[in-house]
Amino acid sequence: MVSLFPLTLTEGLVRRRGQVIMGPVSLTVEGRGLTVLMGPNGAGKSTLLKALHGIERLSAGRLRHGCPSDQSHAAQAFVFQTPVVLRRSVAANLAYPLKLHGVGRAERARLIEDWSARIRLSDRLDQPAARLSGGERQKLATARALIRSPQLLFLDEPTANLDGRSTREIEDLLRAARDGGTRIVMATHDFAQARRLADDAWFMMNGRIVETGPSPQFFDTPARSETRAFLRGDILE
Repeated sequence: MVSLFPLTLTEGLVRRRGQVIMGPVSLTVEGRGLTVLMGPNGAGKSTLLKALHGIERLSAGRLRHGCPSDQSHAAQAFVFQTPVVLRRSVAANLAYPLKLHGVGRAERARLIEDWSARIRLSDRLDQPAARLSGGERQKLATARALIRSPQLLFLDEPTANLDGRSTREIEDLLRAARDGGTRIVMATHDFAQARRLADDAWFMMNGRIVETGPSPQFFDTPARSETRAFLRGDILE
């Protein structure tokens, strides 16, 4: 399998209506682990994730992968804060990315059985996904993103509106994916979740990455005053 790493963003900038929303940002994603992206509302976190995934057009700068763009697209996935599900059954939602990438019928059936069990929806495979609860839809969206074992997964506040049980179940899916080799970059406002999951962290403010570091260093001894203020719960402007 061709690796999409390193993924390198160089002087990435996003403007909307003449206003800079993100950037300039330069960073490299490679290796293993789970990176947590943190920062106040409006910092540009969602824009950065979409830019790295290639679904946000850069106004300036360059995004490079370690493989051709068609292969890089197939090797990554994105989970949004508001779960996006097809107007089809649970089984059809899980099958969709597999069909899209030519997975055979027998292997599709095996993976659907496996992943529906992981998200506790085995008895609801024929039910329309739109009838699921918010937590169930988010678990389905996460499973659909992970079912092909992507090299890289982006998540934008995937548990922001969920109860404790759904949050724990999604975190379990993410730990298993990380341990299985999927590189994960995830935005969250939940400090406790960030501490539970992060191998390293990025702090973003006013459209820029202002601090990065391994998890213990980032949370216990941050270098920047803005990071310390954010982690204390202060309001940043």
